[in-house]
Amino acid sequence: MVVPNEHTNRFEDLSPELLSEMMMLVQKGIRVLTRAYCPQGFNVGLNIGDAGGAGIKEHMHIHVIPRWIGDANFITVIGKTRVMPESLEETYDRLREEWQADCEE
Repeated sequence: MVVPNEHTNRFEDLSPELLSEMMMLVQKGIRVLTRAYCPQGFNVGLNIGDAGGAGIKEHMHIHVIPRWIGDANFITVIGKTRVMPESLEETYDRLREEWQADCEE
């Protein structure tokens, strides 16, 4: 998730510099997730405002979601449940390590 330092829900009001920085972080996120999990694709998007599905209507951020063929199975679609193959702590450690390695390149 890429979040602007500026607290706003108006994407159209973000400065060109902030938009550029956010897109560079999306790019880095894709690189890091690719190295860590080898996804077959990505969903990258924004939820802005109540009608757009934003959890907090005064806030905006960009989602970077790794995807694999067949990852929308009956558990997700019917049961509305997410299956995690590892603990959140393991995910955090794995991504932090890849993020730091990317900074050193």
